[in-house]
Amino acid sequence: MKAFRSLLVVLLVAAIGIFGAQWLGHESVRGLGEVIVRAGGNDYIATLPQALLALLIAALLLWLLWLLLSAPFRTWARYRQRQGRARLSDGLQALDAGQWQRAEKLLHGAASETAMRPIALAAAMRAAEARGDTASAGQHLLQLGAVDATLHALHSAERWLQQDKPQQAIDALDAAAAQPLPPRGLWLRTDALARAGRAEEAYGQLGALRQQQALPTDALAALETRLALQMLDEANDVNALAARWEVLPKPLRATPEAVTRYARRAVALNWNEVALRSLEQALDSQWDEALIALYGELPVDKLDSRRASAQRWLHAHPSSPALLLTLGRLARGQGQWPQAEEFLHRAIAQGAGAQAWEELGEGFAAQGEDALARQCLLNALHQRRGREPQPLQNRDLRQQIQDQAVAEERDPHGFPRLPGTGQP
Repeated sequence: MKAFRSLLVVLLVAAIGIFGAQWLGHESVRGLGEVIVRAGGNDYIATLPQALLALLIAALLLWLLWLLLSAPFRTWARYRQRQGRARLSDGLQALDAGQWQRAEKLLHGAASETAMRPIALAAAMRAAEARGDTASAGQHLLQLGAVDATLHALHSAERWLQQDKPQQAIDALDAAAAQPLPPRGLWLRTDALARAGRAEEAYGQLGALRQQQALPTDALAALETRLALQMLDEANDVNALAARWEVLPKPLRATPEAVTRYARRAVALNWNEVALRSLEQALDSQWDEALIALYGELPVDKLDSRRASAQRWLHAHPSSPALLLTLGRLARGQGQWPQAEEFLHRAIAQGAGAQAWEELGEGFAAQGEDALARQCLLNALHQRRGREPQPLQNRDLRQQIQDQAVAEERDPHGFPRLPGTGQP
């Protein structure tokens, strides 16, 4: 079939040539115009189609002559290109195998070819860094800047981040010649902004990262959470804190960690009412031991209202060690040491651990009972080291049993359930 097609093309070209020659020799062609060329005292006369055909043939001959003369140079260029590709391939294999010096030598040789120069220089820089030659790595990076501004910006930013200099990394990525940044550049800039304490700007880049699929879905979600929490920590006034809190997705605002960061930062900015209200709303909607512990730790006044809220929660969570510890702290803050001591003993019995022992020891020390204070602090140290605490000498068996006792918990239908669980 192929031979038949070739024969058909040859016959068609021959037919066109024959008919064309007959047409050019016909007298009617002279009506299209004549071309007269005068050279050396002679006049050369041809019709316009004949002159155009002669020019076409001359151009073809010149093209063939050019192909003939440039053939050695093209052969040499193809040979060098093949050699460069071979060096690049061997260099990348050596780099992957950990043969740093051989890889750098091969990749440096491959960089002589223009088409392979950027990737070869970048790989050679990695090989030099792997063997600890920062001077050679810097030289390769400098050469990379002359051929590919974007790759130069990416690798410069990586080096600055390795040296914990995020601002220099941002400056390298913000270079006009490196724009627009590829997905890896966007991720590096986001990381640099976060390290530089500019989490709000980094949070604003999440949309671009998501659009360009720069990170897997799980990694992007984790990054969003980390930046959101850091953004709350970096708020420098209550207006900025409120604005950043409203920007967060609702599921994230409902997490205990986000509420904790928000409340701590609000207290640091003397926005105490909002801090307490956020904790109370979170605890009313979803109980969390870490949040109720924070509720008692915050250096905020309004001990009466806080203790009233804690007493209200105690009916629903009588065996919560963090809630009992919080009640002990609040009662001690109110100067009601007997009630605080009872709450702290109950907290220890329910597993509050070293923090409750420390709080109890501080309370005994404030009351001038140094022996009991030392024993409580020693028990706290024992629990932190995984050892069993020793019972206090002033606590009889009946009181210890009372500490262990908790009110019966019932579900919304009135059926009893196991303490601290939602199971009947």
